[in-house]
Amino acid sequence: MKAPAAASPRKSVPDRSAPIMRGERPLVVYERLRDLIVHGHLAPGSRLVESDVASRLGVSRTPVRGALQRLQQEGYIVDPSGGRLARPTVAPLTSEDCRELFHIVAEIEGLSGRWAAGLPAAERRALARTLRAINADFRREAEVRRPDFNRLHDLDTTFHRTYVEAGAGRRLLALHTTIKPQAERYERLYLSLLVSDLQTSAAEHEAIAAAIERGNADAAQRAVQTNWRNAAERLERVIDRAGERGSW
Repeated sequence: MKAPAAASPRKSVPDRSAPIMRGERPLVVYERLRDLIVHGHLAPGSRLVESDVASRLGVSRTPVRGALQRLQQEGYIVDPSGGRLARPTVAPLTSEDCRELFHIVAEIEGLSGRWAAGLPAAERRALARTLRAINADFRREAEVRRPDFNRLHDLDTTFHRTYVEAGAGRRLLALHTTIKPQAERYERLYLSLLVSDLQTSAAEHEAIAAAIERGNADAAQRAVQTNWRNAAERLERVIDRAGERGSW
């Protein structure tokens, strides 16, 4: 796989303006609902009523039912009653859930980093240059007096996605696409409380880029895992201070 020549941050807010056309599959409804959850437009602990969701999205209840079932299977929503999926709620943000998610992402991205370090030398060098350029923008934004947290989040997401796409195969990339947005919920909500840790995160990013550039697969995998495991610890401390969201 070739490393991208350049990378730019993804949009902070998903495009939800286009109507869902009649006959579209539940996948479209699933993606819309997942975006609303990830970006905080459906808050942790919010109840999801099937008929209300269908009305909001302008679709029948059938694709909504399928989307809710998939979101529950993936952990975006929960059914506190343990019964039928009639009154599901958006999954709360908790220290325990954060730890599990971030450690899962650490393993998935760790493999991606390992395989990215196995690319031909010219591709590794190009990938490392791209990663360092993104990380330099991340570091500069973190240093300003009033950083743009949406931009910081997008730069961090782009940094990680760049080496994942360079190293991961089809199956691993599919796993990453499913799991990573769940971790993103925590990043978006608590990032403003992690300002003092951003330079540490940038240093961990540099360790990832350096290991990939050298072609050291073991070091690249460890560097990625370290970054995510440390991020989990940093977030857990913040959650302990600021409180969990959506948990009663």
